[in-house]
Amino acid sequence: MSPSMRDLQLTQVGRQAGDDEFDLEDVRLLDSYDSHRIDVFDGEEEEGMRTIQVRVTGMTCAACSNSVESALNCVNGVFKASVALLQNKAFVVFDPSLVKEDDIKNAIEDAGFEAEILAEPSTVKTKSNATLLGQFTIGGMTCAACVNSVEGILRDLPGVKRAVVALATSLGEVEFDPTVISKDDIVNAIEDAGFEGALVQSNQQDKIILRVSGIFNEMDVQFLEGILSALKGVRQFRYNRLSIELEVDFDPAVVGPRLLVDGIEAGSNGKFKLQIMNPYARMTSKNVEESSTMFRLFISSLFLSIPVFFIRVICPRIPLLYSLILWRCGPFLMGDWLKWALVSVVQFVIGKRFYVAAGRALRNGSTNMDVLVALGTSASYFYSVCALLYGAATGFWSPTYFETSSMLITFVLLGKYLECLAKGKTSDAIKKLVELAPATALLVVKDKGGKCVAEREIDALLIEPGDTLKVLPGAKVPADGVVVWGSSYVNESMVTGESAPVLKETNSLVIGGTINLHGALQLKATKVGSDAVLNQIISLVETAQMSKAPIQKFADFIASIFVPTVVAMSLLTLLGWYVGGSLGAYPDEWLPENGNHFVFALMFSISVVVIACPCALGLATPTAVMVATGVGANNGVLIKGGDALERAHNIKYVIFDKTGTLTQGKASVTTAKVFTEMERGEFLRWVASAENSSEHPLAKAIVEYARHFHFFDEPSTTEDGQNNIRESSASGWLFDVSEFSAFPGRGVKCFINGKQVLVGNRKLMTENGITIPTHVENFVVELEENAKTGVLVAFDDSLVGVLGVADPLKREAAVVIEGLQKMGIKPVMVTGDNRRTAHAVAKEVGIQDVRAEVMPAGKADVVRSFQKDGSIVAMVGDGINDSPALAAADVGMAIGAGTDIAIEAADYVLMRNNLEDVITAIDLSRKTLSRIRWNYIFAMAYNVVAIPVAAGVFYPSLGIKLPPWVAGACMALSSVSVVCSSLLLRTYKRPRLTTILEITVE
Repeated sequence: MSPSMRDLQLTQVGRQAGDDEFDLEDVRLLDSYDSHRIDVFDGEEEEGMRTIQVRVTGMTCAACSNSVESALNCVNGVFKASVALLQNKAFVVFDPSLVKEDDIKNAIEDAGFEAEILAEPSTVKTKSNATLLGQFTIGGMTCAACVNSVEGILRDLPGVKRAVVALATSLGEVEFDPTVISKDDIVNAIEDAGFEGALVQSNQQDKIILRVSGIFNEMDVQFLEGILSALKGVRQFRYNRLSIELEVDFDPAVVGPRLLVDGIEAGSNGKFKLQIMNPYARMTSKNVEESSTMFRLFISSLFLSIPVFFIRVICPRIPLLYSLILWRCGPFLMGDWLKWALVSVVQFVIGKRFYVAAGRALRNGSTNMDVLVALGTSASYFYSVCALLYGAATGFWSPTYFETSSMLITFVLLGKYLECLAKGKTSDAIKKLVELAPATALLVVKDKGGKCVAEREIDALLIEPGDTLKVLPGAKVPADGVVVWGSSYVNESMVTGESAPVLKETNSLVIGGTINLHGALQLKATKVGSDAVLNQIISLVETAQMSKAPIQKFADFIASIFVPTVVAMSLLTLLGWYVGGSLGAYPDEWLPENGNHFVFALMFSISVVVIACPCALGLATPTAVMVATGVGANNGVLIKGGDALERAHNIKYVIFDKTGTLTQGKASVTTAKVFTEMERGEFLRWVASAENSSEHPLAKAIVEYARHFHFFDEPSTTEDGQNNIRESSASGWLFDVSEFSAFPGRGVKCFINGKQVLVGNRKLMTENGITIPTHVENFVVELEENAKTGVLVAFDDSLVGVLGVADPLKREAAVVIEGLQKMGIKPVMVTGDNRRTAHAVAKEVGIQDVRAEVMPAGKADVVRSFQKDGSIVAMVGDGINDSPALAAADVGMAIGAGTDIAIEAADYVLMRNNLEDVITAIDLSRKTLSRIRWNYIFAMAYNVVAIPVAAGVFYPSLGIKLPPWVAGACMALSSVSVVCSSLLLRTYKRPRLTTILEITVE
């Protein structure tokens, strides 16, 4: 998700009026997004004035922002106030001698919203000191204890507001104040703790990593450094000769990434070629590198361990070889020398990473799996060394267990390698999304007059807002933008899931990563980088994979006490068997050859240490969540976190918004009835003139209908329906309007040629003293009973006519509602429409429980009413007006792609704008929670059964004993079994509605 989306907070407040002018309530975000603007202050502040930014939560529409702005402007001492709806912010200039910050906050809260004073900018044009959000790779974590340790270290850093670390992705997400702590300080803190740290990306683009080709010697490096030193805006740079990567820190106010790349290439006269590194691609390469490293260590350890095992098991059965290993060389036998030498390499060279990791864990006051491995292998290794030295000194030769140490390290490395492979599989969704991003773009270069003078190919990651780009047939759309020239069909299935190509013409919106099928297009880039839809989807999936489900708290708690408990059990095992043997509790025949009670007890103790593994517990939840989010993304369902998965599996009620969710959200006028002698064309002209100033979807439908009636034009096929309305106004066929007023939930009022015009519902007519004749009321009731909305029109004191507006249902709505009922979930519909229309629509789709005439801010109250008995409630909505209800629900599901505020408030984003995905989301959640529970059963049952066996509980009665090297193999396989269990979710198939509905298809 983009940083702006993460910063957005949606908190439900008291019931407020929305922007509904009729009872058909919903305004889709894409319909109104471009019409909302952020007012900026022009001119300088007067002397003594101060400027603050206030976060305002609870705003759902333009009427809300107007209310906040009016409330602020009424405060004595406020010089100017402007409210940005989509940013949920108010910008206020005030006189501090007349009004205080608390007075401004109280004014907003008195208007029914919630307010929070943000960091104060030094001047009007200075950006506020907002926190930054950075992602860091953290290498060297092995279990949940490591995660807890790193999170604790990061959270204790000054300036860090929040830190979340994910074991499965080896990523950390840190929110911090850049004025207190820098990104390099965070990396240094990670490395000081003994882990490997590196910045992946942040929401402040002041660093770029480039792959440089054309450098062959030290002279070339010095040449490159000279070019960089001469470039303005470059703060510092680092060139890695091994990876041939150049990392540049720059001042974004002075130079941008493209100017930086162009400057280096131009300064070298084309000698150096630069390629910007995609941060997600770099993460993927790091995962591959980690897997390669683990495989190399495993092979090396196996290669050295096989001879040790061969000397212990095979050689005694081959006389010639056995005589060679029994050959005495100095104080020891040749076999002892060979085992000691080989195992020392395994223990201290290949196994160095375990000592390093164990050391940093102990230094940070925590314990993890590496502590157990280092403890177990060291015990067997140093005991064997001591046994050799004791035998050389006294002549009493005790058995050695070098093979235990080497085989244990080998099996642990095998387990880590398999984990790396398994975790790589879980990130396939992000890999596929990254592959959708185009590599290059064709930039149209224009002169000062706007004339095209050239075309040049650039890296797609260097596109800047405002660039004009050319898209050839068959090429990927390089960035989110607006078509400025051309016409073509575009395949958007990779983003929206809809297979049908979409026609794109002038003013149509296009999404980066989609494929242009036929004609050439020119587009103006509007959203790049983290603001682009594709990057937001990647960020959503990645954030979900990093999130922790509440059920994981149990694993974190167990991991925090696991290692100390195991060590204590190991010591008790050692003490019990040793004391028992000394007291004659078991026969000496059980002892190994030339062994004693201490050696016998030590082997059980080491087995307990090495067989217990907290990794399986730590991986049980995050691996399942990672796989589920990837599977969901492949099926058009974006899951924002493990907590959402856990809540969604037990949903009792699903509350559906009507317009745009159950219906298609494309209102159209089906009936225009005039009850006076006025001509229909003249009637529609007056109504369209009144509605032309409104942004409500019904108003747009009425204006389009009237325009078509007059000119027989086809309705606009572009996303920006406002264009045709403006063109209509410019054509002169509409009347001039004065004193226009919108009444949320009722309609509009204005004056045309001195005559009062009212367009709205019964409430608006009643409030203005308009009598509704019986025959008109009967006509409106008939419309409503046929699932249409009746819009009444009055001139002065008399009712003139009625318009019937319909919004067709989505074709899958009725089947999905029946499917939910079969799943034991009760569907509910909430709408601002009148009761007759609402019940007519509900009857068509099969919903029994209907809450009608509910204002947008009141939808959250409906959600809370179902939550009173502790039920889990889901809300399904499609736009900005549904955001408070989506935030109030236990599980919010936003329908459709690109609705930024709805996405922020929701837990699930259903990209395909298809209601069937509601069932998919719930079914996937249930399957995931079931898999997590099985993972915990595997992990817990394994330790519950394995530890007693390793401690020798069953040895007296059944003769079962696990050698330490076998215990190591079991330990390695335990975490692998949990990861493989999670990977079974990759076989998930979307539920078939025919199966849910128990329909037999012949």
